[in-house]
Amino acid sequence: MDERFERFVRTTFRSAGRRYAEARSAYHEGRDETGDESDRFDLPRDDEGNARLVCRRYAERRAVAVDAEGRPACFDPDHPDCRGCAEDVREGVVETW
Repeated sequence: MDERFERFVRTTFRSAGRRYAEARSAYHEGRDETGDESDRFDLPRDDEGNARLVCRRYAERRAVAVDAEGRPACFDPDHPDCRGCAEDVREGVVETW
């Protein structure tokens, strides 16, 4: 491959990667600046204000409170499914109903 073309492709991909990282960082900063902790994770809620999540561990629908750190009330720190669920809540990709 031509050296100039390789350099062009490499610098283009690096630039795109930096722009992606900046956009992702700005997105997460914007989500973290919300004032109300209960709405911080933008989850569907029931009439009592509990988040409607699908439990990874037991594969069932649950309506549970979520704390400021994104952990549902049923969170077990020793179980990998629970840790993954909390990460998904924080990232906004958790399965809901």
